[in-house]
Amino acid sequence: MNNKFRSGFVAIVGRPNVGKSTFMNRIIKEQVAITSPKAQTTRNKIQGIYTDDERQIVFLDTPGIHKPHNDLDQYMDKAALSALKEVDAVLFMTEAGQKAGPGDKFIIDELANVKAPVFLILNKIDLINPDEMAPQIDEYKDLMDFAEVIPISATNGNNVEDLINSLTEHLPLGPKYYDEDQITDHPEYFIVGELIREKILSDTRDEIPHSVAVIVESMNQRTESGKLQVEATIYVERDSQKAIVIGKGGSMLKNIGIGSRIKIEHLLGEKINLKLWVKVKKNWRDDPLFLSKAGYSVKDLK
Repeated sequence: MNNKFRSGFVAIVGRPNVGKSTFMNRIIKEQVAITSPKAQTTRNKIQGIYTDDERQIVFLDTPGIHKPHNDLDQYMDKAALSALKEVDAVLFMTEAGQKAGPGDKFIIDELANVKAPVFLILNKIDLINPDEMAPQIDEYKDLMDFAEVIPISATNGNNVEDLINSLTEHLPLGPKYYDEDQITDHPEYFIVGELIREKILSDTRDEIPHSVAVIVESMNQRTESGKLQVEATIYVERDSQKAIVIGKGGSMLKNIGIGSRIKIEHLLGEKINLKLWVKVKKNWRDDPLFLSKAGYSVKDLK
């Protein structure tokens, strides 16, 4: 084994919709976290594993930290903040050209208690004039002493390799925690459910996103033609939302099925037969038993 091999765990934190999941998928070169222009898409700590000949970096893509309004929101915040206790470095991601808002300052207050080095990552530099970053960098440096400040574009890949190299210098010498071909520690059924939810987010109206959950019921049977049978239930909170997800004559649900099936087949490397159901579960975001069934740890709500 390479006696200079480095490995470690790195948390990615920031306000909702600053590009954390896009960055994770860029690094891993596969979709392990779903993305959407709608805020608070990520709900769990999604683990993505980057490995090459010199290092293994295990990234924790956390939910966007925000003021909680229900048990699900509380779970998301605790999931994000708990990631700070178990890592070798933290990437605090914000949007390039934007002043520090109350949400950023709240996160910085939490980061003040973190022993690991904290990197300030200015994402979306492809969308602004570089001159706009200097005042922002000065403002953030006044709020906290960062290990490094690195502007990137997670979408285009600008400076991402430089970030990986800088991170490596802060990681300890260590082993490979995972096989080199493993890109996430989440079970396949979890990612399958997330891919279905991503398609719902992209196809439905604004009233749906935070009211939808997807639970994969089974993916261990095969059809007569040999395809893997995947069965999942889409949960919403109101009858009106159910009607939107199903669509006129089932058109919306059909589109959701077609779009998510393509990504699931890419993930699994085989053809599937996808069956979807839509059910109403009122106030599921405040139901600990349902949240547990949907994959959110009830102990993190306490």
